[in-house]
Amino acid sequence: MPALLGAAELGAEPGRRATLVQFSSAFCQPCRATRRILAEVAAIVGGVAHIEIDAEERLDLVRALGIEKTPTVLVLDSAGRIVRRAAGMPRKADVIAALGAAV
Repeated sequence: MPALLGAAELGAEPGRRATLVQFSSAFCQPCRATRRILAEVAAIVGGVAHIEIDAEERLDLVRALGIEKTPTVLVLDSAGRIVRRAAGMPRKADVIAALGAAV
Protein backbone atom coordinates (compact mmCIF):
# COMPACT_ATOMS: atom_id res chain seq x y z
CA MET A 1 0.00 0.00 0.00
CA PRO A 2 1.36 3.45 -0.86
CA ALA A 3 2.39 5.38 2.25
CA LEU A 4 1.15 8.67 0.84
CA LEU A 5 -1.38 9.48 -1.87
CA GLY A 6 -0.72 12.61 -3.90
CA ALA A 7 -1.78 14.12 -7.21
CA ALA A 8 0.12 11.48 -9.21
CA GLU A 9 -1.78 8.60 -7.59
CA LEU A 10 -5.14 10.38 -7.34
CA GLY A 11 -5.19 11.95 -10.78
CA ALA A 12 -6.17 15.32 -9.28
CA GLU A 13 -4.79 17.88 -6.87
CA PRO A 14 -5.49 16.97 -3.23
CA GLY A 15 -6.99 19.44 -0.78
CA ARG A 16 -4.84 21.84 1.21
CA ARG A 17 -6.20 20.56 4.56
CA ALA A 18 -7.72 17.16 3.69
CA THR A 19 -9.00 15.08 0.80
CA LEU A 20 -12.09 12.88 0.49
CA VAL A 21 -11.26 10.10 -1.98
CA GLN A 22 -14.22 8.13 -3.33
CA PHE A 23 -13.83 4.87 -5.24
CA SER A 24 -16.89 4.32 -7.44
CA SER A 25 -18.14 2.12 -10.25
CA ALA A 26 -20.44 2.93 -13.14
CA PHE A 27 -23.59 1.08 -12.03
CA CYS A 28 -23.29 1.70 -8.30
CA GLN A 29 -26.43 3.47 -7.00
CA PRO A 30 -24.96 4.33 -3.55
CA CYS A 31 -21.96 5.88 -5.35
CA ARG A 32 -24.19 8.64 -6.74
CA ALA A 33 -25.50 9.58 -3.30
CA THR A 34 -21.99 9.37 -1.87
CA ARG A 35 -20.72 11.72 -4.59
CA ARG A 36 -23.38 14.27 -3.60
CA ILE A 37 -22.63 13.98 0.14
CA LEU A 38 -18.86 14.30 -0.28
CA ALA A 39 -19.18 17.22 -2.69
CA GLU A 40 -21.44 19.03 -0.20
CA VAL A 41 -18.98 18.47 2.65
CA ALA A 42 -16.02 19.61 0.52
CA ALA A 43 -17.97 22.76 -0.40
CA ILE A 44 -18.65 23.73 3.22
CA VAL A 45 -15.30 22.76 4.80
CA GLY A 46 -12.50 25.00 3.60
CA GLY A 47 -9.36 23.40 2.18
CA VAL A 48 -11.04 20.01 1.60
CA ALA A 49 -11.15 18.42 -1.86
CA HIS A 50 -13.37 15.61 -3.12
CA ILE A 51 -11.76 13.30 -5.67
CA GLU A 52 -13.76 10.50 -7.27
CA ILE A 53 -11.88 7.57 -8.78
CA ASP A 54 -13.43 5.04 -11.16
CA ALA A 55 -12.45 1.72 -9.59
CA GLU A 56 -12.58 -0.10 -12.93
CA GLU A 57 -10.16 2.36 -14.54
CA ARG A 58 -7.71 2.32 -11.63
CA LEU A 59 -7.44 -1.37 -10.77
CA ASP A 60 -3.77 -0.84 -9.85
CA LEU A 61 -4.71 1.57 -7.07
CA VAL A 62 -7.75 -0.51 -6.04
CA ARG A 63 -5.52 -3.54 -5.55
CA ALA A 64 -2.75 -1.58 -3.82
CA LEU A 65 -5.24 -0.13 -1.32
CA GLY A 66 -7.31 -3.29 -0.85
CA ILE A 67 -10.57 -1.69 -2.02
CA GLU A 68 -13.18 -4.47 -2.03
CA LYS A 69 -16.46 -2.67 -2.76
CA THR A 70 -17.85 0.59 -4.02
CA PRO A 71 -18.35 3.12 -2.74
CA THR A 72 -15.28 3.18 -0.52
CA VAL A 73 -14.23 6.51 0.95
CA LEU A 74 -10.75 7.37 2.18
CA VAL A 75 -10.07 10.48 4.25
CA LEU A 76 -6.55 11.79 3.69
CA ASP A 77 -4.75 14.37 5.79
CA SER A 78 -2.83 17.27 4.24
CA ALA A 79 0.24 15.04 3.73
CA GLY A 80 -1.78 12.38 1.86
CA ARG A 81 -1.89 9.80 4.67
CA ILE A 82 -5.05 7.73 5.02
CA VAL A 83 -6.56 8.62 8.40
CA ARG A 84 -10.05 7.08 7.93
CA ARG A 85 -11.58 4.52 5.62
CA ALA A 86 -15.18 3.38 5.17
CA ALA A 87 -17.09 1.20 2.72
CA GLY A 88 -20.69 1.94 1.81
CA MET A 89 -22.63 5.18 1.64
CA PRO A 90 -21.64 7.49 4.50
CA ARG A 91 -23.81 9.93 6.41
CA LYS A 92 -22.84 13.59 6.08
CA ALA A 93 -22.32 13.89 9.87
CA ASP A 94 -19.94 10.91 9.83
CA VAL A 95 -17.90 12.43 7.00
CA ILE A 96 -17.58 15.72 8.88
CA ALA A 97 -16.56 13.86 12.04
CA ALA A 98 -13.96 11.82 10.11
CA LEU A 99 -12.48 15.03 8.76
CA GLY A 100 -11.74 15.97 12.36
CA ALA A 101 -9.03 13.31 12.38
CA ALA A 102 -7.47 14.76 9.23
CA VAL A 103 -7.37 18.51 9.88
